[in-house]
Amino acid sequence: MSSTKAEARPKPHITDTPITWANWHQHVNWLNCVFIIGIPLSGCIAAIWTPLKWQTALWAVIYYFCTGLGITAGYHRLWAHKSYSASRPLELFLALCGGGAVEGSIRWWSRDHRAHHRYTDTNKDPYSVRKGLLYSHFGWMVMKQNPKRIGRTDISDLNENAIVVWQHKNYVHVALGMGVIFPAAVSGLLWNDWVGGLVYAGIMRILFVQQATFCVNSLAHWLGDQPFDDRNSPRDHVLTALVTLGEGYHNFHHEFPSDYRNAIEWWQYDPTKWFIWINKKMGLAYNLKQFRSNEIEKGRVQQLQKKIDQKRTTLDWGTPLEQLPVMEWDDFKEQAQTEGRALVAIAGVVHDVSGFIADHPGGKALIQSGVGKDATAMFNGGVYNHSNAAHNLLSTMRIGVIRGGMEVEIWKRAQAEKEGIPAKDENGQRIVRAGDQVTRLSEPFVSAGAA
Repeated sequence: MSSTKAEARPKPHITDTPITWANWHQHVNWLNCVFIIGIPLSGCIAAIWTPLKWQTALWAVIYYFCTGLGITAGYHRLWAHKSYSASRPLELFLALCGGGAVEGSIRWWSRDHRAHHRYTDTNKDPYSVRKGLLYSHFGWMVMKQNPKRIGRTDISDLNENAIVVWQHKNYVHVALGMGVIFPAAVSGLLWNDWVGGLVYAGIMRILFVQQATFCVNSLAHWLGDQPFDDRNSPRDHVLTALVTLGEGYHNFHHEFPSDYRNAIEWWQYDPTKWFIWINKKMGLAYNLKQFRSNEIEKGRVQQLQKKIDQKRTTLDWGTPLEQLPVMEWDDFKEQAQTEGRALVAIAGVVHDVSGFIADHPGGKALIQSGVGKDATAMFNGGVYNHSNAAHNLLSTMRIGVIRGGMEVEIWKRAQAEKEGIPAKDENGQRIVRAGDQVTRLSEPFVSAGAA
């Protein structure tokens, strides 16, 4: 009975298992292998003995940008994210150029990309970088996908778009026509270079456009910074932006996916943004969406604070006040005088400065004059108004709290009353900022009579 159940249990899909020779060759998507590996490889071989004319080289570069923008401005920002609206002529241009990149139909591409955003870095992500850089680059396409594994998304808007439906139904003709025949025909008819047009403007150009787009799924989730959020893998890097026509500011994009921009600074490389903006000026694009700068900056500030908090946890800020033992004033004086320990009281907190006397910049005599006493006034301007660094260093020498030390209680209440500045971070670690130290007073303090 148990063996029967074991036999009936479905085997894990190839994408959910390690890639080994024993399993992967049985699940290869051979059609995609031909388009993604076979044809580009044949172009590389043919290029060995195919002369490259300068006209063909220039045309290949121009058509590279056209088909690249078909993916970035069309497939990605227009149809997958609806970050702007386009006129019919612009939609048709992008649908044809995008088909010339030979990366699948708009409908198929956008469906998977929406799933990627909705289920980033999970098993429902079609090209999760968690499965490896090679897998996210193109491995997910050369292996048969398990339809049940990919997260569901709504593409009803695409199913109602006449150009998207037309391109999907006629994708093979569009891909062959715009990917191979059209670039070869331009080279052949204008400067009689049919073979060069086929090899360089067709096949080799397809190779470069595909690899550039694949870098958005792999390199943009592996290389760079995370200025807006680090909970998932997307990252910003100028190198990826240069390779992908501006799609490399991927951390921003995943945080604000409906923004028609990937780069928000004027100096950042994003030709796709410029292309959309120019089309707006020409009346071909409209409803360009942008997140409010206030929301963008909030995300940036929150991430900066998170990084600061993470760094802060690696530093020694001294024993928290609530964990220090409570001492009577007489006990403090007795320990400082009879046990020969160099104890000073500042703002109601007892500090052991024994190991610091010899290193004190003001000299041994000065610091020894405060041993066994309330040195609050002395430390806060009575003798010298100490720096922020001095307050930070002093906090690492705490050993106790004087019972009834009102300065400590006042500081605690002030911390609790601060609005918008939590006393602890999201991990429960206490936050200490410049000016927050218990020993720092806004004005020189007059010592209590107990001193």
